[in-house]
Amino acid sequence: MNPIPDDSARSLCQQIRQENRHKWFSLARWQCWGCETFTKGVLTQMCLNSAPCNRGCTVLNDRYDKFLRAIRATT
Repeated sequence: MNPIPDDSARSLCQQIRQENRHKWFSLARWQCWGCETFTKGVLTQMCLNSAPCNRGCTVLNDRYDKFLRAIRATT
């Protein structure tokens, strides 16, 4: 697994939360809601920081891995 740079992790987390905010029947939406609610929005406690190399949130990991695959495909 590739480590996710802190700035990228925070940016992707914010982007994912914004995308899922109005999707009531999305598992990712409820995962983001729970993470944000139970950590009170403190970034150091959120799922993106729950595992080594910021690999704690499955939604974030998937998004970052797709991003890396797209970059590799173009080079």
